[in-house]
Amino acid sequence: MAKLNEGKTKQIFELLDEPGNVLVQSKDQITAGNAVRKDQMEGKAAIANKTTSCVFKLLQDAGIKTAFVRQHSETAFVASHCEMIPIEWVCRRIATGSFLKRNPGVKEGYRFSPLKLEMFFKDDANNDPQWSEEQLLAAGFELAGMSIGRCEVDIMSKSTVAIFEILEKAWATQNCTLVDMKIEFGVNVSTKEVVLADVIDNDSWRLWPSGDRSQQKDKQVYRDLKEVTPEAMQMVKRNFEWVSERVKLLLETQTSGRVVVLMGSTSDMAHCERIRKACSSYGIPCHLRVTSAHKGPDETLRIKAEYEGDGVPTIFVAVAGRSNGLGPVMSGNTAYPVINCPPVTSDWGAQDIWSSLRMPSGLGCSTVLSPDAAAQHAAQILGLTDHLIWAKLRASMLNTWVSLKQADKKLQQCSL
Repeated sequence: MAKLNEGKTKQIFELLDEPGNVLVQSKDQITAGNAVRKDQMEGKAAIANKTTSCVFKLLQDAGIKTAFVRQHSETAFVASHCEMIPIEWVCRRIATGSFLKRNPGVKEGYRFSPLKLEMFFKDDANNDPQWSEEQLLAAGFELAGMSIGRCEVDIMSKSTVAIFEILEKAWATQNCTLVDMKIEFGVNVSTKEVVLADVIDNDSWRLWPSGDRSQQKDKQVYRDLKEVTPEAMQMVKRNFEWVSERVKLLLETQTSGRVVVLMGSTSDMAHCERIRKACSSYGIPCHLRVTSAHKGPDETLRIKAEYEGDGVPTIFVAVAGRSNGLGPVMSGNTAYPVINCPPVTSDWGAQDIWSSLRMPSGLGCSTVLSPDAAAQHAAQILGLTDHLIWAKLRASMLNTWVSLKQADKKLQQCSL
């Protein structure tokens, strides 16, 4: 294998049998302050590789575009070959570290809402100077045949915020505060897309269990050492292992919810199948049932009781044409959320819709006409307590924004 590149903590090799892919091999080295301090830490390569593989899997499953392909071995993973954009994107939720030195007067612990975004040019000789957006645009980087202009910079800055928010939500399930994080992007040589690349491991962020800085588990512990002793290195290693064990739990859902679609008759099956298909894209189990609140109210309420009785958080979606009795009857008899999604027809639709909109007092069902949007609404409710569903929603929002940005760029180029 030909070595393409080597950094402080990893090596990149060409994969001859997989054109377009590379092998990212971690090293047992830990460094701080641009490698002013560096030490061997036995087992670090495996710990870092396990951490980065889990993080990239979490992001990729959510729908974030990354260079990660698969874990290859204990200490290496396969990635798409990218030309790296030489910028470290730093995203901060809490003010600490170098931010306080550069911004005297700001108190440690100040909370950024919205998130604070900074960028640093990767230049070891000059200690990675902070850059402005204007400097990045003026640099006129050309990578893999792509110019890094306004469109690409905006995509990277929007992506950085989305990636941080997804990981912040995930770590919160382990009662850990994601304080700040640095990431890098590259241009995928094959697809010419800007993607999240490099690695995200315990060198990439600050993590404070219970939001308590004195319990920090990240590389800062190593940076803060007065002197490097074997005992101190053991403590650092234990922290890194703790993170690599915890990070696996981020891939597991904490709560399992479901959607139950009640249809008035099987003639509405195609409409209901669209709801089920959209639910599955968020990883939400969806059950389809046939019942009429007009013709068999006892059966409707029996089905309702069946789903209320097993303790699984449930959202009912009522699909009934003509006069919608299902949604209102369900809403008046359950404390669970009910969404009306009537299959509106062109002839009587304008009249029928009122049976879903005008409710007696004490009923709280919402009405969403599009099957996809009904599933999305259900996902937004379940996403409040399930970080994996929330991550898919957040990534989908980002991807919609990016595709609009790219469509506009393409149109501008055609017009010129």
